[in-house]
Amino acid sequence: MPGIVTDEIELIHTDKGGGGGSSSGGDDGGGGGEFGGSGSVPQRTYITGMTVGLGGILMFFMALVSAYIVRKDIPNSGWHSLAVPRILWLNTAILIASSFTLVRARKLLRAHDEQGFRHWWSVTTILGIFFLAGQVIAWRQLAAAGLFLSTNPSSSFFYVFTAAHGVHLLGGVLALTWIMFRPLHRLTRGTATEVAAMYWHFMDGLWVFLFLLFLQGR
Repeated sequence: MPGIVTDEIELIHTDKGGGGGSSSGGDDGGGGGEFGGSGSVPQRTYITGMTVGLGGILMFFMALVSAYIVRKDIPNSGWHSLAVPRILWLNTAILIASSFTLVRARKLLRAHDEQGFRHWWSVTTILGIFFLAGQVIAWRQLAAAGLFLSTNPSSSFFYVFTAAHGVHLLGGVLALTWIMFRPLHRLTRGTATEVAAMYWHFMDGLWVFLFLLFLQGR
């Protein structure tokens, strides 16, 4: 009997410890997720979240655009066409260029060129800062011409549009800076750059649309 009991205990112990192998993989384990272990989160989860967030931002700006169009077309409403500051042309070119440098940075990241990635990623960040500085200059030019937030409806919409877009773009600049300098212990850099690029290109396209709206409303 003692020998049989001992054999049974050894069999139970073997069943508990074997047959499973390693339960976790690398960064891409768990069905293509970006975190290791059983609680891995797929990259598409972050992309979907960003898509939903961008949809909310788009709805916000489209509501402002609708109000702008309706207000502009009201007769005898005191609407005066706003002369678009010339620096906005330069600002637009800067922001478009930043999308190209961002694409370049991501290509170098996929090629495992860390130095090249950091260079072009930082160029994108600096261009974003230049754009924001240019927007402040545009506001100062309008203020010097006596056009303020409450001067007339057209100037009010201009300040609201540019301020709202500037705040959102500032968030993008902070995200680019965080990705470049902060060690990413859990979220992989590939996922972070993908989501940040989605946001940045969206802000770029949104600004081009707003700029054309300003030109059309002159």
